[in-house]
Amino acid sequence: MTDSGLFPGGRVGPGSVSVSHTGARSFAGQNERGDTVRIGSVEVPEHFTPGALFKLALAGCAGMSSDRVIARRLGENFAEMIWAHDTSDEKEDRYFAADEEIVLYLDALSVAERNKLMTIIRKSIDSSCTISRSVRDSVEFTLTVDGSER
Repeated sequence: MTDSGLFPGGRVGPGSVSVSHTGARSFAGQNERGDTVRIGSVEVPEHFTPGALFKLALAGCAGMSSDRVIARRLGENFAEMIWAHDTSDEKEDRYFAADEEIVLYLDALSVAERNKLMTIIRKSIDSSCTISRSVRDSVEFTLTVDGSER
């Protein structure tokens, strides 16, 4: 992580991230490798809201947790889109449910093979996705794979 010397962090270490103020309701997020993402309110163009980043973290973690098991069955160049939807409470200003939707092209698989893959995907995400495991007790999760809820 780049340290400008202005704001030294005593706890900076592997996995640390930071945000720097870049303007009104606008920040630049940075990881230890120097990669950046723009964070801001919905009114700030070309920025992700913190809520969108939360959902991207869920979707990305689900993808990274399941891509190897999917590739073993569909091949390395499989087509996939993962959506993350939320249900929130504006009064409490919090999310209380998240729905991950994995869209795959499974036409080449039999019904039994599809069901087995869906079970393996769920187990893989349940055991490997740090993000969903970290918030599972406070946010209700559902996973849909190719139209079937698991």
